[in-house]
Amino acid sequence: MKKILTLFILTAITFSFSQAQTFESKVDGLLNQIFKDKNGPGGVFLVARNGKSVYQKAFGNANIELGVKMQTQNVFQLGSMTKQFTAIAILMLVEQGKIDLQKPISAYIPDYPMGDQITVHHLLTHTSGIKDFTKMKSLNQIAQQNLSPKQMVDFFKNESVDFNPGEKFEYNNSGYVILGYLIELVSGDTYDNYLNKNIFKKIGMKHSRYASDVAIIKDRAYGYQQKTSGYVNKTAISFSIPFSSGALMSTVDDMLRWQNALNSRLILKSETIKKAFSKYKLNSGETFNYGYGWHLKDINGVATREHGGSIFGFKTMGVYIPEQDIYVLGLSNCDCNSPTQVVKDIATLALNTFGKN
Repeated sequence: MKKILTLFILTAITFSFSQAQTFESKVDGLLNQIFKDKNGPGGVFLVARNGKSVYQKAFGNANIELGVKMQTQNVFQLGSMTKQFTAIAILMLVEQGKIDLQKPISAYIPDYPMGDQITVHHLLTHTSGIKDFTKMKSLNQIAQQNLSPKQMVDFFKNESVDFNPGEKFEYNNSGYVILGYLIELVSGDTYDNYLNKNIFKKIGMKHSRYASDVAIIKDRAYGYQQKTSGYVNKTAISFSIPFSSGALMSTVDDMLRWQNALNSRLILKSETIKKAFSKYKLNSGETFNYGYGWHLKDINGVATREHGGSIFGFKTMGVYIPEQDIYVLGLSNCDCNSPTQVVKDIATLALNTFGKN
């Protein structure tokens, strides 16, 4: 009996090892198709199962001018993946009784136009109808200015709304800038400090921070864009412009800590965090596929939580499959190499490989 049991265990281990090797080679094949230019910018990709990394590799260069190869610990700008941190920070303040999701934003910003009709919930779900500042022609005039959150909100607040609150879902960066401003107003702290104290330090995300082009950031991946003439350094922008809609930086390891913290309820109570991962309805009763800070989609009928990011020089994408506790993340330091589709492809592969076990 002992011999049979030993043989069974050895067979299982061999199968598992072989399965992992096959998965790794398939993922390598997908990513090598994207990062063909060994002298160009690159990216870092992670696949985790049950909270632990099963694949983690770096491709290309973190700094093409100095010929510095990408490492898995490199720090990237996240772009709109910032929104999930903003949403969770809002829910933390909800638990503290400092914010009410159904209250109109006029309760916090008395002079906001139509503020008595737009709720915090509308901002979180991209259903407010507020003009997205990224679509305003005058954006170039302020792109390199250091604005306060109030000044940033004032930049777009008097624009006419695109639709009435709750009428439709339309992805909106302005709403998440207002949310960052609300965090500052009700907490009495800066957005940067609030996240650092209540999320990054609490979870142990030692390499995550509010973005800066001035600060010395260890293991920074430099951002690039591709023009007809070749690669160029990314366009400069003041990070006070994207603010709480897209101005954070992190690493794949820190983002895995973040995902694990969400699962372990380290930050929020179970009933509170469910609000972030619930689908909501428009005024018409139609359900849309966005919670608070995450798109709620599926892969072959299996539910996923997804979000990407795009900011000058960087593109990012993360897919989490709650049913199987599979997390796939891709961070790229060139907006010429979007990881969106390949991360979805890797998530599908991971689901097919590990989801049956």
